[in-house]
Amino acid sequence: MATDQSGMMQPRYHGIPSFMRAPIVDTPDQADIVMIGVPFDGGVTNRPGARLGPRELRNQSSLMRTIHPSTRVNPYNQCTIADLGDVDFPEVYNLDNCVERIHDFYQGVRNSGAVPLSAGGDHCISYPIIKALAAGKPLALVHIDAHTDTWDSFGGSKYMHGTPFRRAVEAGAIDPKRTIQIGIRGAQNSDEGWVYSRDTGMRVVFMDEVVELGINEVIGEARRIAGDGQVYLSFDIDALDPTHAPGTGTPESGGFTSREAIALLRGLKGLDFIGADLVEVSPPFDVGGLTALNGATMMYELLCLLADSVAART
Repeated sequence: MATDQSGMMQPRYHGIPSFMRAPIVDTPDQADIVMIGVPFDGGVTNRPGARLGPRELRNQSSLMRTIHPSTRVNPYNQCTIADLGDVDFPEVYNLDNCVERIHDFYQGVRNSGAVPLSAGGDHCISYPIIKALAAGKPLALVHIDAHTDTWDSFGGSKYMHGTPFRRAVEAGAIDPKRTIQIGIRGAQNSDEGWVYSRDTGMRVVFMDEVVELGINEVIGEARRIAGDGQVYLSFDIDALDPTHAPGTGTPESGGFTSREAIALLRGLKGLDFIGADLVEVSPPFDVGGLTALNGATMMYELLCLLADSVAART
């Protein structure tokens, strides 16, 4: 069943700015893929503002069109796609409660059979999402980021944007030996995260190695490690160089260009994705909407990957 695309054919400045101008639904069982905003940045260690990411990503996603330029496939013809709105946070200053609410929300999405594409928010949102989708069966993880996000804690909390994938390993939600972290770079005051990722069996592809191998070799490595099982993809916008994504909380020089990142995502077509997220867009630090535009572009590429997976399973 195809998506109603009539709203996408209107002038881009018309109507309520849903993700990709897709129909808005109230419950996840109304679509095969649901796009969800998670407006929460209570786990940041540096510059805030990612709580405003979903709203601006919706605005910039009005610039996206329907038919993919390389595959010539329209994801909205492959399955039904909708905007499910935002996760609600009535106790926004209670970090543990917020993590629990995200988990419960996505448990409902999983039970409905819908596949979620999420827009953060800071990277701490990925842990409860992955835990809910895994439901006790470890997933493979493709993680594109400047940082491994495998610290143990910071500032007295085990829930923050530098810890989600350590928490996911501990919860049995991801298989570290089927996890690849791509684009890691930037100096650290502690090598704790790098060491944890290595010692648990994650494949960490530092940016120096990306440059040495080239994007196509990295794609091959990601496909080999993820394998044939179910895969989750998490994309931190700080994977991009700050010239392409200045509006983020922890920018690191020497990252991907937007063209390289698009090529990397396109090379993952055919993996069995059951969900994905795009996180850490911070509009207050953006320049001319550039970060949100690139974030929305990556979300479109993620949407195409998810639509391919949904179509392959039906």
